[in-house]
Amino acid sequence: MTDISDMPVGVVTGDNLLKLLSHARENSYAIPAFNCTSSSTANAVLEAAKKNNSPVMIQASNGGGAFVAGKGIGNPDAAAIGAVALALHVRAVAPYYGVPVVLHSDHCAKKLLPWFDKMLEANEEYFAQYGEPLFSSHMLDLSEEPDEDNIAICKKYFERMHKMKIWLEMEIGITG
Repeated sequence: MTDISDMPVGVVTGDNLLKLLSHARENSYAIPAFNCTSSSTANAVLEAAKKNNSPVMIQASNGGGAFVAGKGIGNPDAAAIGAVALALHVRAVAPYYGVPVVLHSDHCAKKLLPWFDKMLEANEEYFAQYGEPLFSSHMLDLSEEPDEDNIAICKKYFERMHKMKIWLEMEIGITG
C-alpha cells in the first residue's frame, strides 16, 4: 500500500492536484476513477477509497448528472444541475473520509458544450466565494471534430479555466 499520509484530504484542486498526480507518478500507482450517479454511489466510492487508503477520482457524466437531478426537474440544464449537486455533496463529505479526491467531469462532446458551460459557471461562482474551483478537472471529448477545431475549442475553454487552475483533459483523434 502506498503511503499517502502527506497528501491533502478532501477534494484537491490546482497545486494540490499537481502534488497528488506527481506523487502517483513518482510512486507508480494509478488513481481509480468512477462515474457516480447519486450521493450513494459517491459515498460507496469514498468508503472504498478510505478502506484502501487510496486517492480516488469521482466523475460526473452528462447522463449521470441528469440522473442525479432526477426526471421530475423538467429543466434543460438538468445534467449540469445534477453534476453540480453531486460535486457539492462530494465537497461536503470527502474530507471526513481522509483521502484525496479528484472531482472530474467525463466525456463532453461538442453537442454537450452547454452542460460544460454551466459547470464552468458553477466553478467560477465557487471560486469567487472560496478561492478554488468546485471541480478539480474537466474533460472535453471533441475527438469526432477535426483536430484544428478540437484544439481551438479546448484552447478557448482552457484559457477560461486556467485562472482557476482547473485541469483540462482533452480527447483528440479517433478514440472509439
